Amino acid sequence: MWVLLIGTIVVLSFTHWLYRWRNPKCNGKLPPGSMGFPLLGETFQFFAPNTSSDVPPFIRNRVDRYGPIFRTSLVGRPLIVSTDPDFNHFIFQQEGHLFQSWYPSTFTEILGRKNVGSLHGFMHKFVKNMVLHLVGPENLRKMISEVEAVATTRLTQWSSLESVELKDETASMIFNLTAKKLISYDSENSEENLRDNFVAFIQGLISFPLNVFGTAYNKCLQGRKRAMRMLKNMLQERRANPRKEQTDFFDFVLEELAKDGTLLTEEIALDLMFVLLFASFETTSLAITLAIKFLLNNPHVLEELTCEHEGILKARENPDCGLTWGEYKSMTFTFQFINETVRLANIAPGIFRKALRDIPFKGYTIPAGWSVMVCPPAVHLNPEIYVDPLAFNPWRWKKSKLNGASKHFMAFGGGMRFCVGTDFSKLQMAVFLHCLVTKYRFKAIKGGNIVRTPGLQFPDGLHVQIVEK
Repeated sequence: MWVLLIGTIVVLSFTHWLYRWRNPKCNGKLPPGSMGFPLLGETFQFFAPNTSSDVPPFIRNRVDRYGPIFRTSLVGRPLIVSTDPDFNHFIFQQEGHLFQSWYPSTFTEILGRKNVGSLHGFMHKFVKNMVLHLVGPENLRKMISEVEAVATTRLTQWSSLESVELKDETASMIFNLTAKKLISYDSENSEENLRDNFVAFIQGLISFPLNVFGTAYNKCLQGRKRAMRMLKNMLQERRANPRKEQTDFFDFVLEELAKDGTLLTEEIALDLMFVLLFASFETTSLAITLAIKFLLNNPHVLEELTCEHEGILKARENPDCGLTWGEYKSMTFTFQFINETVRLANIAPGIFRKALRDIPFKGYTIPAGWSVMVCPPAVHLNPEIYVDPLAFNPWRWKKSKLNGASKHFMAFGGGMRFCVGTDFSKLQMAVFLHCLVTKYRFKAIKGGNIVRTPGLQFPDGLHVQIVEK
């Protein structure tokens, strides 16, 4: 009798728990969708590989079934996914009021608990202003000649080789430049290869979050641990042997740490350096590699791009002088080309926020505490916004805004958290393209197949032969 009673209670309790899981409480009407399996949610479906260049099947199938705003659960957390331009815009505009930046705990473990994306309010603004000290307009003006010199040197080296694996080589080029600006890091004279730790980190960045030895996620965490150890050792060495003048961003950070009453802590400073090193080279090298892939597949685009940059050379009074800021700002078609590249690249798999209170929108209620994921690929590949969205067409930007974000373009985020490194990334892309198309011819040797993880795509093993004109 007691066994039967206990069994009945267990079954009823499980049934009630399962019902509550599938039908979460809400002071209104939840967006439609499925919460998937208990605890796991729809995590496995989300991380399923995607071989197309279109919107990931996980998103596309649910939009077809539920509409542009739907609910799901990833890694046991309830989530609202938005492909609705109006809702996306609303989310970005309400940063700090109705929504705040949020990322899954597994993602935070990777990027650091005190990374700039996890900071809010005045603290976020404070750190953002620190980064502008490095990549603000005035510093970029001074940096353009150095960026050109690095691109010229690398292209000269590559032209002497049978071929180069473009993604890895451009990542190395940008990493070395950025690491020099940030921490005066010299890969040739360092006892440990800092970038190798970031390679291990990147390989597991967007993977199933299973922290077991041998998994991509575990290797990612180990890569972060080694990189952070190197950065911490550098910080301690700088403190023990301070420099008389600022020579890099690390000096600026240390000066801030030494101030009385500073908001900056050592943990925030180290997480900031880590994120800047990662974001500055990985995303830009992906964009450059995809840009070259698009040029190889679209000769008419290459012709137009080359024409613009050769025109810059012809207009110079002194043909031997380097690229100027005015010339850089005149690259109209180049910026159209960059916008189209990042639109199709969809490097960010999703932009995450958390609802601070119950939020009504278009007849639905987003419960307080729920996470929200804005899905850029669904916006950038929407045929109602972009005609023939999978086609590479820089001319579509001819009469469009080339800077900032909009309801229909969020390659660099939006609102208060618009990517502070956007202009730095564009500068590196534009200068590299200028050096490439004015002095070299290039062709694909092998590879270049598009590989996609949830929202991230890149040409796998694109080997390119580069020869002087």
